[in-house]
Amino acid sequence: MRPSGRRPDQLRPITLETVGINKHAEGACLARFGDTHVLCTASVEERVPPWLRNTGKGWVTAEYGMLPRSTNTRTDREAARGKQSGRTQEIQRLIGRSLRAVTDLEALGEVQVRVDCDVIQADGGTRTAAITGGFVALALAFRRVQARGLISTIPLIGQVAAISCGLVDGTPVLDLDYVEDSGAQADANFVMTDSGGIVEIQGTAETTPFAQAEFMALMELARAGITDLCAAQATALAATPG
Repeated sequence: MRPSGRRPDQLRPITLETVGINKHAEGACLARFGDTHVLCTASVEERVPPWLRNTGKGWVTAEYGMLPRSTNTRTDREAARGKQSGRTQEIQRLIGRSLRAVTDLEALGEVQVRVDCDVIQADGGTRTAAITGGFVALALAFRRVQARGLISTIPLIGQVAAISCGLVDGTPVLDLDYVEDSGAQADANFVMTDSGGIVEIQGTAETTPFAQAEFMALMELARAGITDLCAAQATALAATPG
């Protein structure tokens, strides 16, 4: 039995809230993966980075951060320290790559979307919640600026979501919370599209190396989890007015 009482193939309770989250951002989603809560906002700018000017292409990028009391002890804001940690930089680059994987940058035109993912409360899987919620915020932003005439079409070629899996006491399990993640023999983050395409996989053996068969078991759990997350994304978008 898992500490949470979940089955090995069971996600934590997932909610993707989009109504009344942020009145200023073009797109917003509060992603809750159990006790991990991430606020995702998408801001649209009618400009692109200098290296993309006059190319006709747009850009999607992301920033990620953990609020000072998102964990059981307070951590200083990275702005107060004067620099971002390597972990923060790695995660926000992952989020950006994941969102660009399902965006047609030529169809977007010379428009940039910044997706900010702020961890309000952390209990494992903050990057996967950020990617999953970030996609919803991005899709809403595209919808709203299309209605304003800034873009002519929705430049999405699919959905993207992410989930963690790991070996806990030798058993492959889906969607690790902090207790499981901190004690897993191996863990991996899977980023996939709704059509089953692989965007990125991050996998690590924390103790001894794990076998290919064990990796494939994690992959199958991830595929099933991503299917459920993409369905939750579609439901959240369909239920959001405007």
